[in-house]
Amino acid sequence: MDVKAPDIKAQSAGHKLSLGIILITLAFLCAAIMSTLSKAATGVPPLVTLSLQYGVSFLVFVPSALQLGLPKLRTDHFGLQLFRSLAGAGCQLLFFMAVRSTPLLDSVLLSNAAPLFIPVVVYVWFRKTVQPMVWLSLMIGLTGIVMIIKPGPQMFQNPASLLALTAGFFSALALVATNKLTETEPPSRILIYNFGISTLLLIPFCFWAWKPLNGRQWALIVGVGVFYAATQYLIILAYRYASATELSPFNYTVVIFSGLLGWWIFGNVPDALALLGTVLICCGGILSVRAGHAEGRGQAFGSGHWHIPRFFH
Repeated sequence: MDVKAPDIKAQSAGHKLSLGIILITLAFLCAAIMSTLSKAATGVPPLVTLSLQYGVSFLVFVPSALQLGLPKLRTDHFGLQLFRSLAGAGCQLLFFMAVRSTPLLDSVLLSNAAPLFIPVVVYVWFRKTVQPMVWLSLMIGLTGIVMIIKPGPQMFQNPASLLALTAGFFSALALVATNKLTETEPPSRILIYNFGISTLLLIPFCFWAWKPLNGRQWALIVGVGVFYAATQYLIILAYRYASATELSPFNYTVVIFSGLLGWWIFGNVPDALALLGTVLICCGGILSVRAGHAEGRGQAFGSGHWHIPRFFH
């Protein structure tokens, strides 16, 4: 039986909203599973997890890149491709560091706070003003963040929540860079450069941080790479059937899945204040995406996922 390589081109398949919703929900279920596996991989250095995640994903998508041909993989914007890859890898590394010592729901949620940083990034990068409705979304999201982090002296003794929140900032940088790239670059090229650059840059760090792994650890980190690749592929498929505006509310299904997996596997039960903070961050993020400038549309999950409406115009 012939196994077809993942199709990473951006052709439209007609408007089918229900199918788009199913695919984007499955994508973020894979993202939640990936996050769960990374948290369960105790004893594996975060740099090793990050390196193998990108390496496995790169190998999954290489056949598709070869089918496109080398001429279609040449880029005139290598510097921006490099910046996007560095921002995405930074986001991922901070998330893997944070998730080891914080509840799964908290780390996933805070690293998903990218839409709350995007207006600031867009203002600094493009000098575009922040609209009043976006300011409102930021205040809503910030209130939720305070409820999750619970600022106090203990926060500096265990700064994992701050690391997860910083991952959200790097995620915002990656998303805005990706939006800029989509003006001239197809998604297939951005995917391959992201995986390829990150893999090559991380090889020496992987050797530096390497330690022998047992069978369980190998299975977990290979699973991280496989589910990361599956997330990217399902996101691309989803945006062939529906727009970012239609699908953006479903991005936060990753929070629901992460909360359930964190409760089932790790016994993490959020308190009432954390649940309220979760709702506020999700509402603020969705409002920010819908009311913000085009340069920040879409959603960059803390694990480096991106999906931009211009891919499919």
